[in-house]
Amino acid sequence: MGTVFSLDVRGGEPDTVRAAVREAVAGLHRVDEVFSTYREDSQISRLARGELGVEECDPEVAEVLALAAEAERVSEGWFSARHRGRLDPTGIVKGWATERAARRLAAAGASGVSVNGGGDVQLLGAPGAGRPWRVGVSDPLRPGGLAAVVSAAGADEVAVATSGTAERGDHIVDPRTGRPAVTDLVAVTVVAPRLTWADCWATAAFAMGSREGLRWLESLPGVEGLLITAGDEVRCTGGLAGWLG
Repeated sequence: MGTVFSLDVRGGEPDTVRAAVREAVAGLHRVDEVFSTYREDSQISRLARGELGVEECDPEVAEVLALAAEAERVSEGWFSARHRGRLDPTGIVKGWATERAARRLAAAGASGVSVNGGGDVQLLGAPGAGRPWRVGVSDPLRPGGLAAVVSAAGADEVAVATSGTAERGDHIVDPRTGRPAVTDLVAVTVVAPRLTWADCWATAAFAMGSREGLRWLESLPGVEGLLITAGDEVRCTGGLAGWLG
């Protein structure tokens, strides 16, 4: 997946949780082996070349492709697992893998879980009694600064995902043209229960641009967004304020 993961796990029986951490890390490495588009021998690369059928791949491949198809449907085509005609589910894999790792740790008995995959975070439970998880959202126009702080107070599951050009340049593709998205935005942050979807929705909203992206995010139940334009204008969905603190 070409990124760094960090895990913060609280509570639970120590030996059980340690074993779950090892399993979660091994699972992330396995996801990279299966889904990397940079590895010629990965299942997704072989599938894209027609050397394998979906039924010959690990079950996770069919799962991810089904999720990507749903993301494409909900976003009216603004999210796609195909780039320039080639199969590439990269845009959904990181969020899905991060969320899956977090849920594995919670299932092992951890009372608080935070898994950060390249800056996108899945939060479950809480780090302590009366202490919510909090996630800082980087300001893309002020290196080292924060545009907002998201608090998970009162929620058992919260995901925070950001798409933009500040760190990776023009890497978000407009599915209609196959070229980098032409947009007035520099960053979109989405808050939702599941990182699988938060990551997809941030990417799709970024490609749409600030007006259409904001309107579309407002239409999604349980989803809030923070959009920052190249002109340093901040636009937010109506319920975002309830997550800030």
